[in-house]
Amino acid sequence: MWKRITLILCLIFTFTLTNPGIATAAGLKSFVDTQDGYQFLYPNGWIQVKVANGPDVVFHDLIEATENVSVVISPVPEGKTLTELGTPTEIGYKLGKNALAPEGSGRTAELVNAEEKEFKDKKYYLLEYAIKLPNGKKRHNLASIATSRGKLFTFNASVAERRWRRVKGIIQDSVNSFVVY
Repeated sequence: MWKRITLILCLIFTFTLTNPGIATAAGLKSFVDTQDGYQFLYPNGWIQVKVANGPDVVFHDLIEATENVSVVISPVPEGKTLTELGTPTEIGYKLGKNALAPEGSGRTAELVNAEEKEFKDKKYYLLEYAIKLPNGKKRHNLASIATSRGKLFTFNASVAERRWRRVKGIIQDSVNSFVVY
């Protein structure tokens, strides 16, 4: 028990030292999953919710319940690296087509931006989407994707387009804070 608590505190302390601008960002709280090997920051006032047969973890806003962040963990075919799976644009189109706007959903997903970053010898693809729902409403989605230990980690943040300008900075900070180990 004490070893686990010590490990969590060490990871949080290490994260804070290696990411001082992100870890001290106002309005964000830390979530660490040492079992699956990832961590991120999420907005204050958001709560964790359980989703049956869904993402590994989901947090959503108390007031704007459709605004959320989530992590999905999938196996990587044959242990491939992120680069071997495709470029940021290729992966972005696949995620849009298969997860954000699958055939028959009535949604459309336009890939607005796809880029790559590296942090501590790990590659991350940062993706941005404009989503249109069947009812005509629009959403803004950001994703950070990485591979680690034979798994594909997808961190997704989704916000109503009408609120995007107001929450853009904090959502970008949250997505940029996503780290796998």
